Amino acid sequence: MTPRVLSGIQPTSDSFHVGNHLGALQNWVAMQKTHECVYFIADMHAITVEQDPAQLRQRTLLSYAQLLALGIDPNKSTLIVQSQVPEHAQLMWVMSTITGLGEANRMTQFKDKSAKGGAATASVGLLTYPILQAADILLYQANAVPVGEDQRQHLELTRDLAIRFNGRFGDTFTVPEAHIVKGTAKIQDLQDPTAKMSKSSPSGCINLLDPLKTTEKKIKSAVTDSDSVVAFDPVKKAGVSNLLTIMSAYTDTSIDDLVKNFSGRMYGDLKKETAAAVLSFVEPFQAKVESFMSDPGEIETLMRTSAVRAREIASKTLADVYDKLGFVRP
Repeated sequence: MTPRVLSGIQPTSDSFHVGNHLGALQNWVAMQKTHECVYFIADMHAITVEQDPAQLRQRTLLSYAQLLALGIDPNKSTLIVQSQVPEHAQLMWVMSTITGLGEANRMTQFKDKSAKGGAATASVGLLTYPILQAADILLYQANAVPVGEDQRQHLELTRDLAIRFNGRFGDTFTVPEAHIVKGTAKIQDLQDPTAKMSKSSPSGCINLLDPLKTTEKKIKSAVTDSDSVVAFDPVKKAGVSNLLTIMSAYTDTSIDDLVKNFSGRMYGDLKKETAAAVLSFVEPFQAKVESFMSDPGEIETLMRTSAVRAREIASKTLADVYDKLGFVRP
């Protein structure tokens, strides 16, 4: 039986960035060959912080178009918008009733985000975000979930809730495992290469839909160091190592070979060729996104078709849960 994997991404920016692509999304594409994949645009997660409705709607369409352009095949994968499958919210409510308040309060992302904005402004939705995330996973009986370090705690909560429900009501949920992809590129900020690339750092983030000239300028302005030797050392030469990592991913060339190729050459050459490598990917990607976005109706049709397919799985899980809870069948 082909293992099922699930993952989602929030539509909270006007473009995915290189860190999203190399750190996660290219693996989404690859996993289509080895797994039954359920991928989703996490618009329900996005509203844990205030969103402009028109902007959220547009970004959701744009996120879907970008995933299609990157190679997510809706004929191979189930690619949905979270809010179009109501079972996500329904199962989340059930799981919240078996989650301890202390468990929810211990989630580090809630503590970090509420600390930044102030506890008084933090919503209940932000607190219960990991429970919705657990419902996302358990609803589809996912065997595996691709996770980074910042999501490990949430997956552990998901596993705990699955085991707890199964213990109380009988075998219901598949207990998911973390799917660690070997060789995943860790992409750092261009201006602060000790930090992870993030949309919160506009000058250090390479957005896939930025104008080509903007991307080229950002890469050529990347922080390196006072040395002039191109070498891979993430601690002592973080900026140079980051550029080598990006170039390696987009040229399918090993870092060792790149270091040999740049022997005796200056950082300017490294930046110029890294920019060229990124642009060679970005330019056709942008053309594909533009093509998909020229027909939003077709994107919405794909969304609806995938939602129907997703609900075939989700409704069976929810019906089983409701039955075991003792709810009267409709």
